[in-house]
Amino acid sequence: MNQRRTFLKTSSLAAISAPFLSFDSKKDWSLNNLHGTYNDTEEYWKMIRKQFPLKEGQTYFNNGTMGPTSGYALDQMIHHMIHYNKEAATIDYKNGSGPELLTGYFPYEELRTKLGKIINCDFKEISLIQNATFGMNYVGMGLDFKKGDELLNTDQEHGGGFGAWQLLAKRKGCVYKQAKLPVPVNDPQEIVDAIFKEVTPKTKVIAIPHMVSGYGTVMPVKQVCAEARKRGIFTVLDGAQCVGHIDVDIKDIGCDAYYSSLHKWLLAPAGSGLLYINKNVSPNIWSTIASYQWDNQEDHGFRLMQNGTGNAALMAGYDAAVDFFNTIGKEKWLGRIKELGNYLRAGLKELPHVTIESSINENMAAGITTYGVAGISGPDLQKTMWEKERLQPRSVGEKNIRHSVHIYNSKEEIDKALQVVKELA
Repeated sequence: MNQRRTFLKTSSLAAISAPFLSFDSKKDWSLNNLHGTYNDTEEYWKMIRKQFPLKEGQTYFNNGTMGPTSGYALDQMIHHMIHYNKEAATIDYKNGSGPELLTGYFPYEELRTKLGKIINCDFKEISLIQNATFGMNYVGMGLDFKKGDELLNTDQEHGGGFGAWQLLAKRKGCVYKQAKLPVPVNDPQEIVDAIFKEVTPKTKVIAIPHMVSGYGTVMPVKQVCAEARKRGIFTVLDGAQCVGHIDVDIKDIGCDAYYSSLHKWLLAPAGSGLLYINKNVSPNIWSTIASYQWDNQEDHGFRLMQNGTGNAALMAGYDAAVDFFNTIGKEKWLGRIKELGNYLRAGLKELPHVTIESSINENMAAGITTYGVAGISGPDLQKTMWEKERLQPRSVGEKNIRHSVHIYNSKEEIDKALQVVKELA
């Protein structure tokens, strides 16, 4: 019996450790590998694909849910975890020697400064949070509302974009409303009209997506925020799908608050998010989670990211993912996503049995395309793509597929998807 227990215990440990052993820790994942002389050619992007420990022969098309982390960022995270667990006794917590033991108490000014340069704002306007849902709740719970105040969403929100507002309506007696958006939408004015059709003198907040999660529609947020500002309405943008996907210039947009999940398009590890609140309004936002810095009036971004002990290795991976993005370069990174999105949509437009639910106005589209194929459900289409070519997009609803493309994808992989769809005619 003891031998059997020993065998089972050893087997269980081996099974648990197998996924970690499969990561090629001997490979050089340094940022130096990202520089190629064949700039922006397909050969360059094939080289970039090798910077991810994705399996060959399989294609990931579900970046809108979760982006794979680069080998560089994984390496930095794993190194941090191993170093701390080996050298715990040598690390002076208070004097900061060695890697930080935990997060939740430190300002991370260097990382916030890097993020500020990406989205064009002061680092003190940025809080490091876990994801977009946290951002929505920090803003919603931090604002003062009274009974009868109107809170406006759209009917195309993710749960992380509407939950807090519905909760506040129930808790404080506010009025929750949704603007009905067309599907598909190819004229930005239709969106503006639909939103302001629901606005009244009692409207206190307009909380809408910068990009619609289900369809990938890039919303005319600058126009919406400008009109809202004239009416004294607070604007909150759900940018979960945006940072690392399209250009996000916070100051140009002119919103009061913005939040994003960087585990999607910036390819940071899960648990990496950001919240922006304009410095002109941040003093009016109450802290939702309070710790030492809950009333810091000099750095409101730091004040709003007080969340207690967290995983410092995750923060090392977050920082590394930002460096990975910056080393490739924003223009090149975003341009490649847009190029592949255009390529996919152009191919789909040639297939008469395909209905594209995303915008075909290329000013309102990027790396997400949602479409349906006549005669087959979305879940069955997802299954067929995997069985035929080992392609993995994501079904949405009963009829459609949401197909995301990123820098680690290729036109050859998109061609395989188009061929599968073509054969279903």
